[in-house]
Amino acid sequence: MSLTPQQIFEDRIASRLKENPDVAEKINSTYQFELTGDGGGSWGIDLTKKADHIVSGNIAEPKVTITMTAKDFVDLVEGRLNGQMAFMQGKLKLKGDMSLALKLQQILGN
Repeated sequence: MSLTPQQIFEDRIASRLKENPDVAEKINSTYQFELTGDGGGSWGIDLTKKADHIVSGNIAEPKVTITMTAKDFVDLVEGRLNGQMAFMQGKLKLKGDMSLALKLQQILGN
């Protein structure tokens, strides 16, 4: 059974950042995710803070915004979709600092 985007943000990513606080410290930036379709929504990841990095909803002035369908996001996190291929195929849209987008794998993992 696939995870939902909410479970990925609030459980998986939150616990990964809690277990590895050095990842947040190294990246030290903000991300906004806009997920469309079933199970979609908006989540922010604020790695400029010491804790409570995940925000349900929007964060002010994110350095990069990622837009994709909720299904594609789950596939990306679970390793069924390659991020670079998703970007080239138009399944993953970026606005902002692309170099920060490349650091997402450290947060999302699989």
